[in-house]
Amino acid sequence: MFAVHLLAFYFTKLKEDQIKKVDRFLYHMRLSDETLRDIMARFQAEMQRGLGKDTNPTASVKMLPTFVRAIPDGSENGEFLSLDLGGSKFRVLKVQVSEEGKQKVQMESQFYPTPNEIIRGNGAELFEYVADCLADFMKTKGLTHKKLPLGLTFSFPCRQTKLEEGVLISWTKKFKARGVQDTDVVSCLTKAMKNHKDIDVDILALVNDTVGTMMTCAYDDPYCEVGVIIGTGTNACYMEDMSNIDLVEGDEGRMCISTEWGAFGDDGALEDIRTEFDRDLDLGSLNPGKQLFEKMISGLYLGELVRLILVKMTKAGLLFGGRKSSSLHTKGKIETRHVAAMEKYKEGLANTREILTDLGLEPSEADCVAVQHVCTIVSFRSANLCAAALAAILTRLRENKKLVRLRTTVGVDGTVYKIHPQYPKRLHKVVRRLVPNCDVRFLLSESGSTKGAAMVTAVASRVQAQRKQVDRVLALFRLSREQLWACGTRCGLSSMYPMFFIKHLLFPALCMLVEQSPAFSTTEKGNFLALDLGGTNFRVLLVKIRSGRRSVRMYNKIFAIPLEIMQGTGEELFDHIVQCIADFLDYMGLKGAPLPLGFTFSFPCRQTGIDKATLIEWTKGFKATDCEGEDMVDMLREAIKRRNEFDLDIVSVVNDTVGTMMTCGYEDPNCEIGLIAGTGSNMCYMEEMRNIEVVEGDEGKMCINTEWGGFGDNGCIDDIRTQYDKEVDEGSLNPGKQRYEKMTSGMYLGEIVRQILIDLTKQGLLFRGQISERLRTRGIFETKFLSQIESDRLALLQVRRILQQLGLDSTCEDSIVVKEVCGAVSRRAAQLCGAGMAAIVEKRREDQGLEHLKITVGVDGTLYKLHPHFSWILQETVKELAPKCDVTFMLSEDGSGKGAALITAVAKRMQQAQKEN
Repeated sequence: MFAVHLLAFYFTKLKEDQIKKVDRFLYHMRLSDETLRDIMARFQAEMQRGLGKDTNPTASVKMLPTFVRAIPDGSENGEFLSLDLGGSKFRVLKVQVSEEGKQKVQMESQFYPTPNEIIRGNGAELFEYVADCLADFMKTKGLTHKKLPLGLTFSFPCRQTKLEEGVLISWTKKFKARGVQDTDVVSCLTKAMKNHKDIDVDILALVNDTVGTMMTCAYDDPYCEVGVIIGTGTNACYMEDMSNIDLVEGDEGRMCISTEWGAFGDDGALEDIRTEFDRDLDLGSLNPGKQLFEKMISGLYLGELVRLILVKMTKAGLLFGGRKSSSLHTKGKIETRHVAAMEKYKEGLANTREILTDLGLEPSEADCVAVQHVCTIVSFRSANLCAAALAAILTRLRENKKLVRLRTTVGVDGTVYKIHPQYPKRLHKVVRRLVPNCDVRFLLSESGSTKGAAMVTAVASRVQAQRKQVDRVLALFRLSREQLWACGTRCGLSSMYPMFFIKHLLFPALCMLVEQSPAFSTTEKGNFLALDLGGTNFRVLLVKIRSGRRSVRMYNKIFAIPLEIMQGTGEELFDHIVQCIADFLDYMGLKGAPLPLGFTFSFPCRQTGIDKATLIEWTKGFKATDCEGEDMVDMLREAIKRRNEFDLDIVSVVNDTVGTMMTCGYEDPNCEIGLIAGTGSNMCYMEEMRNIEVVEGDEGKMCINTEWGGFGDNGCIDDIRTQYDKEVDEGSLNPGKQRYEKMTSGMYLGEIVRQILIDLTKQGLLFRGQISERLRTRGIFETKFLSQIESDRLALLQVRRILQQLGLDSTCEDSIVVKEVCGAVSRRAAQLCGAGMAAIVEKRREDQGLEHLKITVGVDGTLYKLHPHFSWILQETVKELAPKCDVTFMLSEDGSGKGAALITAVAKRMQQAQKEN
């Protein structure tokens, strides 16, 4: 007996310890009544915004009018047809309502499939198929030649202006029938049914699935004026006073409002409530940043939330002895049905052990207790949040009626509410605690909205997220003048200095080189070798400068840098470079000639001398080992020594942006800025020495290499980064680095487009919802395709051909969308570059105390040169943001290699002068 008590004490103590451990770990998921009341207040405010005509467009809770103005009063009788369209199958029902107020309903139903060729084909054929199935049902049930009213449950976002009319805003899920969007779906079905002379149906109502739940329960309980679905997704509707609905004309009576509360918090209103697990789940979902409230409540996500928590606790050594399994790390392995099973009153722990074992884990008794409590906290929070929003609706109903105490009924449906053993009790208890002045009855809808709860809620969760999906995605890339101005301000579009994105400085002697550039025409002469490394191609140049006139002749050869060299060892990379030099010198017949060399090295470096450059980090796909932190000139010299074939004097190393500025400065003395807009993106400019605190001296100017590709690495532009930017960043070789470059440069724009196309295809908006293997391949959508697709001369048929080359079988509609996506991505890139450039020229104007500045920008890069609209958009953005600056953009025809040679020529002359002195 003592042993039994001891064992019971041990288990009780074990359970208490595990519960405390989980409570500490998930502290932020436990919501106090004070917090829940605060959420109530926020939701009430969002409801008000959604009902307002002026505030609705920006409200996260859309409060859609349904034009259902009354609930059943018990006098209904007769036969009715109900048709439910919205899932992989659709359902036709005959509903017999007993006469004489007996309140009895009999239903007969039949499910019909919805083949892909129907739901993605012609819209007229879709409704003809629906009418055929309806006729088949009526014939089977002996209902032909009998006039019957029909209610259509249509689970897609519609703009309703009356009960029997609904204009389709956008298809969701796998539906993509052509010719239906922006048309009245009731009229489409009515037209299709005219082909069947033996059926006589009058469509009286188009309703939402949540409304269907409320109406079903209201037939049994006239006090029911709220409908809630808590299943795969979640939503609520309720009867609102017409006088409060600005979106609909008229003040008399009431109308049912579908809140679409799953989107509550999409505007950031719940950021203090969301946890790291909610954010991880959201990032991994099909619609990041959308339906955030739903993702904390509904059955589609509860199991995944539990899984993410268990993974984190295991990594922290709090579960399973720190031992993980592949199944535990597999998305979707824990479902809400598992959560429900683990929370069962008696067999919960046994179920927990079985479920964890199936996941390849070896749980201890303590692990099972802890996991069960994790499930409790996650599902309890779901019930709490649902209760808070529902309490807000109930409070609004009571206040609308100006009652001290409200009596009402809530109709409920959904798998979470039905199958979870504790959920209904928790929900009821919290609601009654939050609204003690409301007497609430909860009524389970046995027949629901005439369709499976999972499909009902899945569509409800996406009502707003799927509306005009393409426009919503493209809107993320449309930057207003205010946003561009803000971006420029962060870059330094003000008199404040230093600009925080400036990280690397060129050697002070470069200041003298730029000042000396006009003297090229009379003093510099000779043959110079120039190297240009900054992308997948490597260029070797021979530059011949003739004295006495501005004459520069160049000979060059381009060599490829294979991927295995780019991402191999540093020694292999520089040996390859020297091999290319040897081939070039052989080609030019100069193998034995001593030549001064200028090295254009287009990666972030810290320079301590004109010929010293320590690599800070690789960008643009390079990842050669043993290079970062090393002097690139020394590595090149060592490779030349290993080759031991020629005599080269490495005089200078410069960035490609500086080389571009020098090349253009040779032609135009006003050129004080260099811009690269190609594979990568960067900018340099001449800064007043008095503003550069990290370098001694106040006289003259010095060239600053901004390395602006790293702008935003500290999170300062996260407000304009999209989910697609983040996906590209996460899949890159340097996640979290060069964020500005990844939004503006040619290396990444095509990949951003690819991510958008995948997302739109997943939503059924492109390519018939089919993601080809080619589209899944990273890097397949090169930026050159953007330039081709956006060409004004290119017809849609040619765009389709380009897409077909990529393995994408597109329609004309697809081609239009792809072209719009390409345009949005490239336009934003040009505008962001323009905002940064405006910051620089405005700063130069302020530094010089000028009312108006005239300045030249030397530009190079394939994106600027080849894209049909990039250069114009960039220039227009600069003009708009810096109206007091007259900026001339000068294209560098000879590239940055020529600039490196010119710098080398000056440096060589100065070295010679120093020796003579």
